[in-house]
Amino acid sequence: MPEQFAILAVPDEIFERYRQVNLIDGVRVPAKAALDVINPATGLVIGQAAASGRAETGAAVASAKAAQESWAQLPARERGKRVTAAARAVLEKAEVIAQVLARETGKAIRTECRGEVAVAADIVEFYGNLGSELKGQTVPYNPRMLTMTTREPLGVVAAIVPWNVPLVLFALKVGPALVAGNTVVVKSSEEAPFATFLMAELLMQHLPAGVLNVINGTGKDCGAALTGHPDIAKITFTGSEAVGEEINKVGAGRIIPVSLELGGKSPMIVCADADLDKAVTGAIAGMRFTRQGQSCTAASRIYVHDSLISAFLERLGAQLDQLVIGDPLDEKTDIGTIINARQAARIKAYVAQAEATEGATVARYGTLPPDAGLSPDLFAQPTIVTGLPDDHPCVMEEIFGPVAVVSGWSDYDAVIALANSTHYGLAASVWTRSLSLALDSTARLNAGYVQVNQNLTIQPNVSYGGFGRSGQGKEASLEAMVEHFTRSKTIVMNFD
Repeated sequence: MPEQFAILAVPDEIFERYRQVNLIDGVRVPAKAALDVINPATGLVIGQAAASGRAETGAAVASAKAAQESWAQLPARERGKRVTAAARAVLEKAEVIAQVLARETGKAIRTECRGEVAVAADIVEFYGNLGSELKGQTVPYNPRMLTMTTREPLGVVAAIVPWNVPLVLFALKVGPALVAGNTVVVKSSEEAPFATFLMAELLMQHLPAGVLNVINGTGKDCGAALTGHPDIAKITFTGSEAVGEEINKVGAGRIIPVSLELGGKSPMIVCADADLDKAVTGAIAGMRFTRQGQSCTAASRIYVHDSLISAFLERLGAQLDQLVIGDPLDEKTDIGTIINARQAARIKAYVAQAEATEGATVARYGTLPPDAGLSPDLFAQPTIVTGLPDDHPCVMEEIFGPVAVVSGWSDYDAVIALANSTHYGLAASVWTRSLSLALDSTARLNAGYVQVNQNLTIQPNVSYGGFGRSGQGKEASLEAMVEHFTRSKTIVMNFD
């Protein structure tokens, strides 16, 4: 077992603890180069993470490969018990993890970071409790033969997580992979690595050395070396559509399974009979405004029946105006910052396109914080755009910021067609009191995760994943663990 890590309670000490290191074979291993990690709320460097290349990546994969056989030989239920214990260790340090996460992502600690830590731990514990469900089948092929299937681990899994909800996505990949008997090499987000390292180190207290490894670096130098390594048996990736397409090509070239959770442009349809107050609250939650709209499931296309749209916009604006934009560590803050200047510029460019469109209206809500001690360029107001044509880039393309397009509708078949008019198919929601309308619309919407009268985020035991260019494969369920982190073997025995 690895050493019992004495996790420090002060975020600055955490940043120093992980200065230019990777977690390989149960210990912290220095890397040759470093990347600055910026607090987006202040613009200040909070630490230096490892800038790993081929050598560091190879060492992590070698560690995972060496540990995999003995880990797989443990009974699945025993693996599950260890993973469950690891999840509880995360909860014991939940507040310091949330503090670290808020500093490196700019997300508000009260509305986002504490909840993310809790959900991440819950997901890991959920999978830990499923160890006894890794079952095969007996097959009635011939009564004089024993024919059965078994489930086996794949080997070494490469897991790549993004910066927007790094801990939840870490948990969705690591939890099922470990319980299924695989070992894992995680590439953390170079924008926000430290909370991931801290969570991983807490998990490692309950795991044999080498079972879980975490490396950091750029996609070009670290991610490519990881996904292209010949000892990787499975890739699971959450991130941009463009990078996901390249990773899928790598997997196809090596003929290994790849799971992808990519972008989205999720529609929200508000019907004439909807509960207006619930729909407005659902739009704020669904757009993930308290996460600055930095979510692939963000309900960024909102279609409201013509009979409700005026009242909807009025109530939506009033509620958005009440949200506090400010220091992520302030308990009064609802909305923190955009992750970096590059993403902020991208969001501004989309809004500028909307403002330049004839007939469009752009409304911003909330008050930007004063400059004192903060980096004002990365704070963004919730923005509602109306009057855009259906083929406008703000309607069709993922902005990944706090910008929602609201349009009216009167024809039901037409609004379903509009909802299905992008190449994405991740999430959708319908707001109605009619069961028949709910059943019809959910059947017709081209999305892998459809909700009625709610806009929940990822939850354990609720299968999650998209269609089309939104990715392939599912997460957050027993089926996801069995289908994506094990392989089926058929065994036929004949003693005649």
